[in-house]
Amino acid sequence: MDCCKVGVVAEKRSLTVSADDDIHEYLVARWVGKDSYPEMGVRKLADWFNRKLLRTEYTRHDRTVTDVRITSEYEALTGDDDVKRGEVIDDLKSDGIDGELLIDDFVSRSTMRRHLTNCLDASKTTQNGESNSNWEADQINHSRRHFEKKVDEAVTSLANKGQLPGGTEATIETPIYLSCPECATKVRLKTALERQFICKEHLGPSTLIDSETVVR
Repeated sequence: MDCCKVGVVAEKRSLTVSADDDIHEYLVARWVGKDSYPEMGVRKLADWFNRKLLRTEYTRHDRTVTDVRITSEYEALTGDDDVKRGEVIDDLKSDGIDGELLIDDFVSRSTMRRHLTNCLDASKTTQNGESNSNWEADQINHSRRHFEKKVDEAVTSLANKGQLPGGTEATIETPIYLSCPECATKVRLKTALERQFICKEHLGPSTLIDSETVVR
């Protein structure tokens, strides 16, 4: 069966959970919260998968494996500090590990979500057993409310310090904008959802080519 990048990397790197647990079944169990596992979001699942990749390769090349090392080196490999990333890549090379290839095999949050929903046909359910098809809007609204609360607290503090007179009376608004990586197009999330594209020229339905989709 064809699968996305998650399946391809798992097979290529021989990633396993245990002798009795299939890694894909484990991912589903962690995502939906079954088999006594608490629910885990796709971001954390992607991070777990990538760290599992590091552990597997470190063990295969007799590189010392500790939680602290895995965490710090994973953050360096995925972070924005080119110097730190280069230092880790050079150190990996001394143990016979190609750090650049490791980074190429890391999966993103969106890739993990597609793997769960498209390849494994998994879905989240609400407490009444119905599929939560509107989780995206719920998450956006939750994040917006949390952000507005934190900004309001900071603005109120600044107002009380006399640095922002009238701040306590201000209304906090958090419009979300989506920008095209290829041009200067910027559009509000609400508008993009209504018209179903961000940038018609570069991110329209007929222009999108996903390099992480099915491998044939």
